[in-house]
Amino acid sequence: MKLKSTTLIILILIFLIGCKTYYIPLESFKNQLSEIDSTQLKIVKTRGPAGDIAEYPANPIDQIQCVDNKGNETELQNSPSVETRITTADRKRTIFYFDRIFLQNDTLIGYRSRFLGLPKRIPLSEIVKVEIQDGHKDFHYVEKKK
Repeated sequence: MKLKSTTLIILILIFLIGCKTYYIPLESFKNQLSEIDSTQLKIVKTRGPAGDIAEYPANPIDQIQCVDNKGNETELQNSPSVETRITTADRKRTIFYFDRIFLQNDTLIGYRSRFLGLPKRIPLSEIVKVEIQDGHKDFHYVEKKK
């Protein structure tokens, strides 16, 4: 009986704390990233859940302009735990950390990992949906963006 109560409490907490998904209209997404290319990236240090520190170039955006599922405009604070899900015309989805994406010409370049330096390129013309959420993963900036 106690196990059922504990399980129920955990499920309720997960539901209440769950990640809220926001959307970035494509034009807004392009505008927010349009001034950022590889020359504007800032070196940041993050601490992960195991205490490990990663240092990498990140985009300088502090506030992300997005909308909720009701169409209300809102801002989401950028952090190392914010994830971006890109859906392309062929319905493939790619997840990047938001601070690890930038534009080069008409192509989105993003990294799916903080540790592996393997970029993925997606032409802007192929993107049909941009979703964003704070995954509440235990990643934090050690030093502010310079």
